[in-house]
Amino acid sequence: MVKEHRTDAAAPFAAAFAFVLACLFLLAPSQQAFGLEVAKCTARVNAEGSNEVLGGTETRITWEGQSAAEEQVAGLSITFPANTEFSSEDARVTMLSGDDLMTRTPIEADFSIEGQTLRATFAEPAEPGGYFRFEVYGVFFPAEGGDMLLTGTYTTADGTEADMGAIPAVPVKGITATEQLSSWLEGQEWVEAWNSNKFLKLFLNPPLLVTSFPVVFNGFLMALGIVAVAFPLAIPAGLLLSLMRMARFRVLRAIASLYVNVVRGTPLFLQIYIAFFGLPLAGIQIPSFPLGVIVLSMNSSAYLCEIFRAGIQSISKGQFEAARSLGMNGAQTMLFVIIPQTVRRVIPTMTSEFILLYKDTSMLAAVGVMEVVMYAKTIVASTGSITPYIVAACFYLVITLPLAKLVSMLEAKLAGSDSGASGGGKRRKRSKKGAPAPALNEADALRRPDAMDGDFITPEQMSSL
Repeated sequence: MVKEHRTDAAAPFAAAFAFVLACLFLLAPSQQAFGLEVAKCTARVNAEGSNEVLGGTETRITWEGQSAAEEQVAGLSITFPANTEFSSEDARVTMLSGDDLMTRTPIEADFSIEGQTLRATFAEPAEPGGYFRFEVYGVFFPAEGGDMLLTGTYTTADGTEADMGAIPAVPVKGITATEQLSSWLEGQEWVEAWNSNKFLKLFLNPPLLVTSFPVVFNGFLMALGIVAVAFPLAIPAGLLLSLMRMARFRVLRAIASLYVNVVRGTPLFLQIYIAFFGLPLAGIQIPSFPLGVIVLSMNSSAYLCEIFRAGIQSISKGQFEAARSLGMNGAQTMLFVIIPQTVRRVIPTMTSEFILLYKDTSMLAAVGVMEVVMYAKTIVASTGSITPYIVAACFYLVITLPLAKLVSMLEAKLAGSDSGASGGGKRRKRSKKGAPAPALNEADALRRPDAMDGDFITPEQMSSL
């Protein structure tokens, strides 16, 4: 009797407990069970000479997955990230079977595109537990790159649509605008026809031409930086050497002459090697950029020395005498009279020397300085094409051709001014019929150098300064 009473008393508690469990079961969030398991999702490598997938470049997506043993799949769909371009033209679905999944059975399917989703609807439901391969061609991921997350769904024979398991992200490397242009050029028929000729492809490959420009441009900036520092340093050094070569002291003349003859008499290439390989052996460590500047400025100063010396000696001796008659000393004469006229006359020659100095920066590539030729050489070594050297030539021509035109204009202008001054002198003499030409005083002589006699300043006169 006691036992039966206890059983009757526990019955309400058992019912309540069962009710609570049922409520918890009903209120618990439902878990989505994926009947189609994703095996892999990969993109075909489209980067030349690498195993990377590039954005903005055509690739192929290969998705593989297996349905549950009791599930008949009637369709598949893959949704691509925003701004991804793709096509259904060559898409296909294949059933893989066998122990090694090497038996391939094509599945007849209709393909349609809905926004960013590519849907494949099978003509007939596949066998339960099938292993599927879904291939999509003509895929262009966004150019900025990143981890591309794809999603997918599948449809069963009874019309039920469910989500696939998580699809692995596809890592995509971003590309620049030039790389996009290069990729576009590779798909053009005229580029394919052009590159079909081995000679044309070797010397001027359009896609490589485009991609080489931004790389070689870095070397172009380096070369300009070297010249922009070296040439201003070479100008005062060259002027000082020219004055030393015309000085009254024999020691100064000997030092300047020895320096100029040695520098001009040896190749710049050898001077670069001595500086870049000799100084480290002597325990002197100088970074490549300042050392390149030093070598080029020292070489250019020797040539500028002769340019300035020739310009100074081309000034008529009347300029010297007129300045002295006005009470100027030797230093004032040189600073305010001789040098300004010299600079005016040697500007075209100095511009030519600047052009030569800019081209000579290419020799620094032999010692590893990353200038124009060095960048081009690096690309040539990896591609086997001469096209980067053509790009390097363009960067040299973009500087040398305008400067060469400028030199021609300066020479023509100076020649015209000289002839005009000479003509003006003749007209002045004939201004009054039968009257002698008026004499020029010293001040007029300084203002009108072409009206003086044709004698030039001699080294002896320079020594008196």
